Amino acid sequence: MQNNRKIKNALISVFHKDGLAPIVKKLNELNINIYSTGGTEEYIKKQNIDVNRVEDLTSYPSILAGRVKTLHPNVFGGILSRRDEKSDKEQLDEYQIPEFDLVIVDLYPFEKTIKSNASEQEIIEKIDIGGISLIRAAAKNYKDVLVVSELSQYKETLDILNTNQGNTNLEHRKRFAINAFNVTSHYDCAIFNYFNKGEEKVFKHSILEQKTLRYGENPHQQGSFFGNLDNMFTKLNGKELSYNNILDIDAAVNLISEFNETTFAVLKHNNACGVASRVKLVDAWKDALAGDPTSAFGGVLVTNKEIDFETASEINKLFYEVLIAPSFSNEALNLLSKKKKRVLLKQKNISLPKVQFRTVLDGILFQEKDLKTDLKSDMRTVTQTKPDNNQLTDLVFASKICKHTKSNTIVFVKNKQLLASGVGQTSRVDALKQAVVKAKSFGLNLENSVMASDAFFPFPDCVELAKDAGTKAVIQPGGSINDQLSVDFCDKNRVAMVLTGTRHFKH
Repeated sequence: MQNNRKIKNALISVFHKDGLAPIVKKLNELNINIYSTGGTEEYIKKQNIDVNRVEDLTSYPSILAGRVKTLHPNVFGGILSRRDEKSDKEQLDEYQIPEFDLVIVDLYPFEKTIKSNASEQEIIEKIDIGGISLIRAAAKNYKDVLVVSELSQYKETLDILNTNQGNTNLEHRKRFAINAFNVTSHYDCAIFNYFNKGEEKVFKHSILEQKTLRYGENPHQQGSFFGNLDNMFTKLNGKELSYNNILDIDAAVNLISEFNETTFAVLKHNNACGVASRVKLVDAWKDALAGDPTSAFGGVLVTNKEIDFETASEINKLFYEVLIAPSFSNEALNLLSKKKKRVLLKQKNISLPKVQFRTVLDGILFQEKDLKTDLKSDMRTVTQTKPDNNQLTDLVFASKICKHTKSNTIVFVKNKQLLASGVGQTSRVDALKQAVVKAKSFGLNLENSVMASDAFFPFPDCVELAKDAGTKAVIQPGGSINDQLSVDFCDKNRVAMVLTGTRHFKH
């Protein structure tokens, strides 16, 4: 075939040598000349295979402690020469430069070095210069050159050599070139982000790990996850996570991170439908479930304490999709694992990302996460009636939930238990009415509850409805030109109100 290229010369210079031996042995069997440098050259010699030194080709030794080895026209000329250009061939002949038909080069482990807590100088030395240049050159000339740019391609490379007896076709070369540019662009992104550290508001983000999901939000949509869940969780049981599972898990771990005392939360469609903090975990579970046992069906459960057998026995009565906890007792794990499809995740003790990205139109929205948690010290009482200590505690609790609930939202809390919430409504009044109806439907009494709103009240209608439902204290950011109308109503009806000055929209 016209697109076939016979491999006559191969350039090999790699950091990762696992799996390389069968390739070089096959190249030798096919009488392909091998050129190499440094440690790779020594490795190939140990396989009892002849190898040509790049230093002999360039007439220059490796210099600057290995920083410069392959950056030479005799190397790059052999990679970049176009086989169908007569003048290129003439110049190679003139300068006695071999054509490289196969380039096997990977990159120094820059990201791994960062994670190892190495010094800055050690990290800088793992910024590959020659390797990335060789990969780019070979990928650019994919019409004539096969470029192998990472360890994961070694097996397929060997398969190609065995199947085609030293020939490559255009489909192979182009596909490998695409992967090469993926490798180099990711590498450059990692280096930039290491040095930038958020100083410049530039969007450069790359994740190589990709997991194909069963489907996207709906069965007719394809879906993938770019990331490494193993960094955050140890999966102990259950089926493969779905697109929607991952969205709910993200919402769950961000919500539970707000709480230090023993807390349980139940989420559905990224919103909390039950949250409670108690001394005993089993009580936290029971009271969280009581907030909305209907929505809890098929939901995602999360806690910040070890799941014990008593709690597991209660949880096991419910159908749920995912349960997340920092640990599980052996007895609890044995019980919960009997239901094979239920996902059990042990959350690792790592920091959550502090930034967020979202695709919109033809671009990306970037923002810092809402990392502000409203504390008692942030509350400014603006009414004659002041909240007591229990109410202040509940106001903090309600504000945490409100912050992680879709806008417009209203949250009712009493004794550190979510009683009801109205979520994702176009009107704050509708959100409040939704919450009141929900609480009543489950027999939950809103008398002496507190209410939280993610944004200000433009009119006093919300506090009027809340007062009628039994609320005795309200937390809101304030900021409306009509704030005083709501304050006046609260004063007349002995309802406490605090302002925080911080809005918590979540779209």
